[in-house]
Amino acid sequence: MDPVDPIIEEEKPAFVEPGSPWIAPGHSYASVTRRIAGVVLDRTRKGWWIGFGIAFILFLILNYGLTFLFAIGVGEFGINIPVAWAFAITSFVWWIGIGHAGTLISAFLLLMHQKWRTSVNRFAEAMTIFAVMCAGMFPFVHMGRPWLFYWLFPYPDTMGVWPQFRSPLVWDVFAVSTYFTVSLLFWYVGLIPDLATLRDRARTVARKVVYGFLSVGWRGSARHWKRHEWASLLLAGIATPLVVSVHTVVSFDFTIAIVPGWHSTIFPPYFVAGAIYSGFAMVIMLAIPLRKWYHLEDFITIRHLNNCGKLLLATGMIVAYSYVMETFFAFYSADKFERYMMLNRLYGPYDIVYWALLTCNIFIPMTFLWSYKVRTNTVALFLVATVAQVGMWLERFVIIVESLHRDFLPSSWGMFYPTPTDWEVLFGSLGLFFCLFYLFARFLPSISIFEMRHLVHTTAEEAGVIEAAVTE
Repeated sequence: MDPVDPIIEEEKPAFVEPGSPWIAPGHSYASVTRRIAGVVLDRTRKGWWIGFGIAFILFLILNYGLTFLFAIGVGEFGINIPVAWAFAITSFVWWIGIGHAGTLISAFLLLMHQKWRTSVNRFAEAMTIFAVMCAGMFPFVHMGRPWLFYWLFPYPDTMGVWPQFRSPLVWDVFAVSTYFTVSLLFWYVGLIPDLATLRDRARTVARKVVYGFLSVGWRGSARHWKRHEWASLLLAGIATPLVVSVHTVVSFDFTIAIVPGWHSTIFPPYFVAGAIYSGFAMVIMLAIPLRKWYHLEDFITIRHLNNCGKLLLATGMIVAYSYVMETFFAFYSADKFERYMMLNRLYGPYDIVYWALLTCNIFIPMTFLWSYKVRTNTVALFLVATVAQVGMWLERFVIIVESLHRDFLPSSWGMFYPTPTDWEVLFGSLGLFFCLFYLFARFLPSISIFEMRHLVHTTAEEAGVIEAAVTE
């Protein structure tokens, strides 16, 4: 007989001992499978329909905005001269950054043999896939003629015209497509054993067929597990450098220009740290509702949230240091244009945006995340992560729009004012992301079943060793 599944009646964030297990005690292989697979195989809950409905409305708003954009042109955006990049590129950089935490948790922590990644890696990987899909949409939308996107690829056309490989847009195409491909493969390879579990437990023929097809004949033999482990390690080794390389390439979109506020050698590490910062904020924003709605507190424990809060704090400190260095170099360089760029951020027409950015990314997280009580309080941690996420979008807006609207010549200065289409596409991209995530949570396991089983076995072994030591 399997032990009865623990029922969590109330969240009690008591002190989390450093050596406490990453899964609540009392679980067996069968109970782990039943709890996680039951989320997928049981009846669709009413709350899921409500959440998916809200996300789908936002997705329809995206379609509405894109329809007008394709019919009329990019003039529907508020872009102008000199602000030729605005909401679209801001959202592109923001979405690319959100996907970085998923790759870091999945690949880097796997190579480091960190057990705490087990409870969050699956939905973090899905978050990466969906965030990159949202990000990839914006450069094509911003092109003006998105139906000619294939001109960016080096295909042997009859006119002999090749892409301009010195263009950052081409770099982005290769970087983002590589990142998406490797992340998708890594996510799917990790899903295969769980898809086989769902195939064996499905109660309808349609689900058996679909999950059976996607599990590619997985039988759980020793040969299958060996090849699965090798494939996972290989893809993790490939994906880990992508955490650094992809956002570094995105930062080159700006650093190769001589525009004040863009031409900076600090941008590559600055962008990577900011990407991981916003990515972990999104992981927290997804993990807390997920564990609450599906009663997964046994698997995504307070200790996991505490670790995510610590990483959010660490990367936030790097981002804060980057802000300080950016200001220091602007004045230390004795470049009057760089100096004015920083003064314009502090006291110019968009000063409220810059001060809101500092508040959201530095003052609020650095004030609250040092507290253990905040990191282990789900409501407080969720609010801090949300504020940090807003701050990271504002950071990209400041870098792009505020650097462009006043450059070298006062005669060419201008202002950017977002149009309804700008807001529709921005919030509509959130609808696309959450629609995909809701579908993922409904039809695929949000937590890795086979890794949680292994964690149960490892925890039991460690408990046995400790008990034996105490007995002796």
